[in-house]
Amino acid sequence: MLLAGEVKGELARIHPARACCRRAELVGLLAGSEGNVLRTLDHATARTAVHLASALGVAVEPPRPATPERRGDRSRHHLIVELDPSVSDGWTWESAAACDRRSFLRGILLASGSISFTSSGPHVEFVLRDRTTADGLRTHLAGLGCRALVAERRGRHVVYLKGQEEIGALLRLVGANRGVLELETHRVGRDVRSRLNRLLNAEQANLARTVEAAGRQLAAIASLERRGRLARLAEPLRETAAFRRRMPDADLDTLATALGVSRSAVNHRLRRLVELANDQED
Repeated sequence: MLLAGEVKGELARIHPARACCRRAELVGLLAGSEGNVLRTLDHATARTAVHLASALGVAVEPPRPATPERRGDRSRHHLIVELDPSVSDGWTWESAAACDRRSFLRGILLASGSISFTSSGPHVEFVLRDRTTADGLRTHLAGLGCRALVAERRGRHVVYLKGQEEIGALLRLVGANRGVLELETHRVGRDVRSRLNRLLNAEQANLARTVEAAGRQLAAIASLERRGRLARLAEPLRETAAFRRRMPDADLDTLATALGVSRSAVNHRLRRLVELANDQED
């Protein structure tokens, strides 16, 4: 199973060739940060922020470890990169080119997104600081064919996607090719398991019907013999009764092959044996 860190690592290794795309990705990193401070557990994301800012000539300090506020605070594992918020001045989603929009989404996914691939299905979410940013991201995603929802959790606003098609579309947009491949692998595996289960269930149902029918036929043959009628039946019926007794678990195809007749002929003979037994009981 592909890990979320591997997908983020793949995204962090993408270096946009155009300055406009580098700026858009940096704007996305800022949008997913707390103010102008990018706080991340991922070293590759921190390096990406510094690389993008440096490539654009924006002053930036190297990543530094976060200072824990109290003993046991998890923030000691985070890296902090302070970014210049002026890089967002004048940049808007509406006026951005398609390549810049993809870069923006990649940046905000690196800064605030989490990805999981589980047996219950894929899940992507963005944890953002305010409702305005969350609603804006949901609108942007909807415009690109990725239906997302917004929820509030512990004072944060979470934009999340659950559908396979929506998440696949998002990963294709941001360039997460390994993530797309993992989704396809998961989908194919799920489809194969579902088809196999249907086949097994159908086979089990067919077997149950065969056993139940064979039980009725054997009971009918025994009833006819007990009343002395079996020996007076026509040769094809007596022959079919004998083979059914020798092969109590066989299906119609197997009996037809053994008798050298068609499947419908065997079915007709067995049904006739049951009818005769029921008639004599009446």
